[in-house]
Amino acid sequence: MTTRKSTAEWSGTLKEGQGRMRVGNGAYEGPFTYASRFESGQGTNPEELIGAAHAGCFSMFFAALLEKAGHPPRSIKTTATVHLGEGPTISLIELETVGEVPGIDQAEFTRTAEAAKKDCPVSKALAGPEIRLQARLAG
Repeated sequence: MTTRKSTAEWSGTLKEGQGRMRVGNGAYEGPFTYASRFESGQGTNPEELIGAAHAGCFSMFFAALLEKAGHPPRSIKTTATVHLGEGPTISLIELETVGEVPGIDQAEFTRTAEAAKKDCPVSKALAGPEIRLQARLAG
């Protein structure tokens, strides 16, 4: 299989310093600071990038499972909300997904979404925090 690399550099102290994160292939590069991580400053933070990775991985894995079950999706849109609590620790990840999937009922859609939540590679990598999921069909 493949290997992927991303980089980050931090300069200075925790509160006054600043950093840059870069996705290995150059698709994203941007700043992060104490304020962007723990307050509401400009820039991104590791939790947002984890959320983006989780939402993307889950959506792809879910689409694959749906197709395998005979229900190829038109679209899967997933939002991952990553909660950073005391410690700091990622204490919760909430996945909310909406799918446009012809010929499937809500029960099968939900069962397949739960399987995707359990088995997508990023979910497995993040098995430490609780991962919650809301799954609903569009329309």
